Amino acid sequence: MKTHHDHYDVLVAGGGQAGLIAAIVAAEKGARVCVLEGAPRTHRGGNTRHTRNLRPMHLGPLSVLSGTYDEEEYWEDLLRVTKGKTNEKLARMTLRKSTEAVDWLESRGVQFQPPLGGTLHLGRTNAFFMGGGKQLLNVLYRHAEGLGVEIHYDAMVTGIDIEDGAFKGLNVGEHRVTATAFVAAAGGFEANIEWLKEAWGDVAENFLIRGTPYNRGTLLRMMLDAGVQQIGEPDQCHAVAIDGRAPKFDGGICTRVDCVSLGVVVNENAERFYDEGEDFWPKRYAIWGRLVADQPNQVAHVIIDQKAKGGFMPPVFPAVVADTIPELAEKVGIDPVQLEKTITEYNAAAQPGSFDHTELDGLHTEGLAVNKTNWARTIDQPPYSAYSLRPGITFTYLGVEVSEKAQVQMASGKECPNIFAAGEIMAGNVLGQGYLAGIGMTIGNVFGRIAGSEAADYALNR
Repeated sequence: MKTHHDHYDVLVAGGGQAGLIAAIVAAEKGARVCVLEGAPRTHRGGNTRHTRNLRPMHLGPLSVLSGTYDEEEYWEDLLRVTKGKTNEKLARMTLRKSTEAVDWLESRGVQFQPPLGGTLHLGRTNAFFMGGGKQLLNVLYRHAEGLGVEIHYDAMVTGIDIEDGAFKGLNVGEHRVTATAFVAAAGGFEANIEWLKEAWGDVAENFLIRGTPYNRGTLLRMMLDAGVQQIGEPDQCHAVAIDGRAPKFDGGICTRVDCVSLGVVVNENAERFYDEGEDFWPKRYAIWGRLVADQPNQVAHVIIDQKAKGGFMPPVFPAVVADTIPELAEKVGIDPVQLEKTITEYNAAAQPGSFDHTELDGLHTEGLAVNKTNWARTIDQPPYSAYSLRPGITFTYLGVEVSEKAQVQMASGKECPNIFAAGEIMAGNVLGQGYLAGIGMTIGNVFGRIAGSEAADYALNR
């Protein structure tokens, strides 16, 4: 790879939403900008390729969004899923600045569509990209190129030079590039199984990686080794229960199984292990990968009956179907006697009430070791269906610490004057654990705009 110039005002590593937005903002301010995308052009954009929405705060109807989603409700949702593991100052700033996200994207050509239904419950909170993440990327790349942003593919950073907290330059193979300001937006390390094993042990060998195979954490590791302050824990991540037939890498969002709250989930011993109806699916789907990871052989099975059909978005793989519970157990490879016992006990514990999947309906079980607190309908209407599950890792939360100006912090306490970060590589500042549907894209959007603006201001005012 050979860049057009040896020196730039702003150099961006990472070509997903956060990096592109940073590049666009910097270029709109008049900076000479170069983007280094580690993946080939066919796989550009990191995990943004697999996204479909972001979650913006809004005080009243906004574009395709209905009603109001104010700061306090948003904050309470975030606090609930993170269990307090978040930087409140940065988190609240993110929520407030998210009010500008949809308009910013629309003014640059991104189109949105009405929200999807079923188990998602996102009509008021999440704005869906028309055409998903690939449409978003295509529009942003086209807009960036129109501004003169130089973009290189297959440009994985192989070395970075940070002296006394300041960025000096980096290498892509043999080629060295320097810049007055640098934006790190190259994602996390979820595709690096060896690094995952450092945190999870050998069970990580059984993880499936929903996102890009190119997020190996190379830049993140180099920055941490150079003395940048770490944020987050290596075993915290966006981990979803996905179809066990999904590919090892890059299966994307269509491999997610969204019917958990409509049925029961059992492990290889045909036993339930967690409350499937704890909360709305967008606030709980990202805990199920971790839950499955804790089960024998990192495998589980979600069981539903005919009543659940049509109430969720089906994954790309068809369900295993049978007319009886024992037959279904045989087909998925678990003990038929134990599964029938589990389902019979669950049905007997289900209390009367009205089912309403648009609300926390309180339809629950009583007397079980693990009760279901909402949507606990009996499973008694054949044919029965099963989806086998494995942990699907989307992105990791270990990253670099940043300020409100997206400036990277050194472990020494020094603030990097010309290094900024956006997207997954710094998302752990807001997401210490758990997940809220769409907030990853919100963080990337907000900090991409901040990082691009601050980097350009630094470069152009030297």
